[in-house]
Amino acid sequence: MSITTEIAYKSLNHYGEILCGDKVEIVHRDDSDIVILADGMGSGVRANMLSTMTTKIFGSMLKAGSHLNDCVETVVDTLPTDPVTHVSYSTFSLLQVFHDGRATLIEYDNPGCIFLRDGKIVEIPRHERIELGKSVNDYRFTAQVGDTFFIMSDGTIHAGVGKSCSFGWPWEDIAEFARKQHETDQSPMREAIGICEACNKLYDNRPGDDTTVACIRVRNRQIVHLMTGPAKNSSDDRRMVADFMSGDASVKRIVSGGTSASIVSRVLNRPMAVSLDYDPDIGLPPMGEIQGIDLVTEGVLTLAEVLRIIKQYADLDSIDREFFKRLERPNPADRIARILIEQCTEVKMYVGTAVNAAYQNPDLPLELGMRQNLTRQLAEALEAIGRPVEEHIF
Repeated sequence: MSITTEIAYKSLNHYGEILCGDKVEIVHRDDSDIVILADGMGSGVRANMLSTMTTKIFGSMLKAGSHLNDCVETVVDTLPTDPVTHVSYSTFSLLQVFHDGRATLIEYDNPGCIFLRDGKIVEIPRHERIELGKSVNDYRFTAQVGDTFFIMSDGTIHAGVGKSCSFGWPWEDIAEFARKQHETDQSPMREAIGICEACNKLYDNRPGDDTTVACIRVRNRQIVHLMTGPAKNSSDDRRMVADFMSGDASVKRIVSGGTSASIVSRVLNRPMAVSLDYDPDIGLPPMGEIQGIDLVTEGVLTLAEVLRIIKQYADLDSIDREFFKRLERPNPADRIARILIEQCTEVKMYVGTAVNAAYQNPDLPLELGMRQNLTRQLAEALEAIGRPVEEHIF
């Protein structure tokens, strides 16, 4: 078995604070994916510093190959404790999912993880251990494709205290909310946003505590092949198309560029037609259709818009339900972006380097200058949102 994870998170800042006191760190290792959520005591700058210190210690040690138990011991030993309440200045949750299915969950004073399997709330067998005099919850289990985990800061269970909910939002109610939301088959980011927006509503849009939800879903790899631009030498057309069409039927394939689409149509001997499913008000050329290709679009204008959408997605503060509603519009840029954001774990880009004189006009914006510059920016943006990119230049 070889599995991977899709990880997304959303935070609400304590009302009136610029910095969030919660911090999330994601680490991808050759053998596993790891997400750490830390909650610094209080709010604002100090809380942000404490949670950042916690996640950075974990992140740097795990990236260096340290064993998880050593990381936990180091963090627990490093975190200061309030001299009056004897409560740690930062709490944390950590989930590590190995590509062979083994999984470890460590919780230190954060709300318990919500675990969904086959649409049901499942309790993970827990082992409590003492680490340097402090109680740590340690879970070891086997994950499977479809499993979904929610790790949270305590801003979730405190939502509504003194307002709409006298005693906050009980964990059991949050879990049931997550379960019902999960039935609609949403992406992890949409599910994290859903819980945070519900918390914000309970807080009357003035969160009384930093609130963070990270959603982790176990899934099979989903590779996307993106081809754009003709090869520098036309003699390489067949090789470029053959590489683009490689892989099994699960691979999603996107051709972006009129010349590229013509080459694919010719090499595969499959006719190309103009798609009738199109919104003429979006200001982009219409899509095409080629049998066996998931999307066929215009090139540089469309990819420039895709790049803008991906960069917006990377700005977590600006992402809400409306962002995802826009991705459902029938236009080429939104369709490509939705595949790359919600239906993809890694991307292989097949980039042709033949010069198209139409894109060398100095009056055009920077992102429309050279195709290679645009695809490079897109690759960097995808890497930034956790979609590894493998580039093949022709």
